[in-house]
Amino acid sequence: MNLRGRRCIPVGTSSEETSTVRRMANGLATRRFGFLGGGAMAGALIKGLLQSRSVTADQIRASEVKAPRREELTKLFGIETTADNAALVGWADVVVVAVKPQIVDRVLPVIGDNLAPSALVVSIAAGVPIEVFEGALPPGSRVVRSMPNTAAIALAGATAISAGTHADEADMSVASALFEAVGRCVTLDESLLDAVTGLSGSGPAYIMVMIEALADGGVKVGLGRDVALLLAAQTVYGAAKLQLETGEHPGRLKDMVTSPGGTAIAGLHTLESGGLRRTLIDAVEVASNRSAELGRQMAARRTGGTRT
Repeated sequence: MNLRGRRCIPVGTSSEETSTVRRMANGLATRRFGFLGGGAMAGALIKGLLQSRSVTADQIRASEVKAPRREELTKLFGIETTADNAALVGWADVVVVAVKPQIVDRVLPVIGDNLAPSALVVSIAAGVPIEVFEGALPPGSRVVRSMPNTAAIALAGATAISAGTHADEADMSVASALFEAVGRCVTLDESLLDAVTGLSGSGPAYIMVMIEALADGGVKVGLGRDVALLLAAQTVYGAAKLQLETGEHPGRLKDMVTSPGGTAIAGLHTLESGGLRRTLIDAVEVASNRSAELGRQMAARRTGGTRT
């Protein structure tokens, strides 16, 4: 697993110099990003790119069928928007496919007919295999598939990216920089993206259930709902931040909280009795298998056959 970290910027540079160094380092200085679809994830990526100063607003455009959303994107980010997918694809040299998976079949012909030979296609359409894109786009098209999660909206996302047949190191650097603008990014073989979908892609839903349950527990023992929810959410955030910043194994950090005969070990015993650990493992496995099944179904539709 290759965990790509933030790039180092020389000490003592001005903010303008820092921005220029960053843009040159990650290869984004001259890139034109076209977002095909202007939903929440596209908005998160645009926000991240601009806040990281990796690109400027005139390097970003988005196509969106809903006029109110186009107006909102322009107001929020100062970018140009359009309802013309073909024009967007023709303008961009990085086309970010940010439509729902069930819409991909509709936009692939537009991409294929207007994609510049040197352009990179980055897909965030969950469950859509690289072969679907490569089979519909001109021969030699460079494709990167990604699996981000909804925490990207809070610039705290977890994303995995995979290279298509023709994507090179520079393409992967651009894709990595795009997703590092909204959190952490790892590079994996495409065969592992279903596992990523089951873990971090679906994971925010699992964590929200845990936060809600912790808050319910707080209410049960006397805390007000608002206070309990705040404490539960901050506790989950703080625990995750502690693990990421220290790099310690979760078991070691758990032991730091667990004193002999204390409250934490009593609570942990209850969690183990209730099968929390096994239930979470099973949830990741089931979601991963479902992701693989959906991918096979989509690939089969494109080829007109049935795959097992």
